[in-house]
Amino acid sequence: MQTDQLLLGRSALVTGAGRGIGREEALYLAKLGAQVMVNDVDTDLSQEVVNEITAAGGSACRNNSDIATWAGAEEAVSGAVREFGQLDVLVNNAGIIRDTMSFSMNEEQWDDVIRVHLKGHAACAHFAGCHWRDRSKAGESGVSGRIVNTASESGLYGLAGQINYASAKAGIAAMTVVLARELHKYGVTVNAIAPRARTRMTESVLGSLLPEEGAFDEWDPANIAPVVAWLVSDESNRITGQVFVVNGDKVHLMSGWHRVGRIENSGRAWTVDDLQAKSAELFGEHSTGRPAMGFGE
Repeated sequence: MQTDQLLLGRSALVTGAGRGIGREEALYLAKLGAQVMVNDVDTDLSQEVVNEITAAGGSACRNNSDIATWAGAEEAVSGAVREFGQLDVLVNNAGIIRDTMSFSMNEEQWDDVIRVHLKGHAACAHFAGCHWRDRSKAGESGVSGRIVNTASESGLYGLAGQINYASAKAGIAAMTVVLARELHKYGVTVNAIAPRARTRMTESVLGSLLPEEGAFDEWDPANIAPVVAWLVSDESNRITGQVFVVNGDKVHLMSGWHRVGRIENSGRAWTVDDLQAKSAELFGEHSTGRPAMGFGE
């Protein structure tokens, strides 16, 4: 199949598609033939993306539901089904930041970020999953659903000053694995990307990192879209439950928590003294030769 027809006949819902990475994802999926529902709470921005897609000969419509509510997510998914006949692809991208240290954070800053990122992903995945399960249980053969979630390295590594954002993004990475296991039998794959790109949320850090004229711009949000297109295509139908860090010309396959140390106590209940005596064995050795006891060494 020609690359520009890779997603021909597929329909996609992209959340947070009014700007940044979501915008580039919507444009690129449409370029490859997908019909795209452009979701964003900003009516003007979503309409601009729709206009750009249709001007280039593609098919798109907008949806301005708040996908961080159950009702809004249901409307976005059902709207795509009404418009296109069915939903094939869900790209969960919508998000916000409210960065501050944990001891300075208020309840609203916590709730807003968790709601938009974590609940927004879960709500949209819930209704998309219902759609694909219902089609499969109705006897439809060849159901092929795709979800791509948007995690972050903040959630993988735990960046200071982002306890709300990192918690939400770590939850999204775990959610990806759960959804992949739950939806596999209905013909659905679920993966996540952790993108590095220049967006409104990262402009304070990456805004000044501009390439020299004519040079490759590794922070361009458009770099992320081809990876998403690959993951939602039939070409990657055996890839599921994975998390990828994507930046510039690089794609990193990530691995989650895994055991790095173990101690036993010869069939006896632990005491504090026992644990302290074996702590160096549990944590192992760094290249410095010192026990790896954590950040406070």
